[in-house]
Amino acid sequence: MSLEVGQKAPDFKSIDQEGNEITLSQFKGKKVVLYFYPKDMTPGCTTQACDLRDNYDRLLSLGYVVLGVSTDPKERHQKFIAKHELPFPLIADEDHTVHEAYGTWQLKKTFGKEYMGTVRTTFVIDEEGILTDIIKKVKTKEHTNQIIN
Repeated sequence: MSLEVGQKAPDFKSIDQEGNEITLSQFKGKKVVLYFYPKDMTPGCTTQACDLRDNYDRLLSLGYVVLGVSTDPKERHQKFIAKHELPFPLIADEDHTVHEAYGTWQLKKTFGKEYMGTVRTTFVIDEEGILTDIIKKVKTKEHTNQIIN
């Protein structure tokens, strides 16, 4: 599935790092940064999460809620959050249904080997649930600036 700016963001139902149910629709009336990343505790994903952490107050002041999504289990998310003091929830999309709804679960190729995996992508969603930006070329060290500029 290929989403475009101006379309309604797909609603989803999953769980966060604590096992609590989380849906996109529960954030109606708020701007949402929904970022998909490959794996907890890896260099690029840690850099990206820490950039969002370091700029979290700035994002909040602009009315954003931040939600991270990977296929890691909630227990791994708990460790990632604790180790890096992340102030936002991480969605445990182990069956990659949220990824598939957003088109971020794709065939990838590394060193000639093909496999299905997460394509790092961020979706910026307005208060009405409409996609206002889709960031496909994520700069992990400057991600907050990509979101707000």
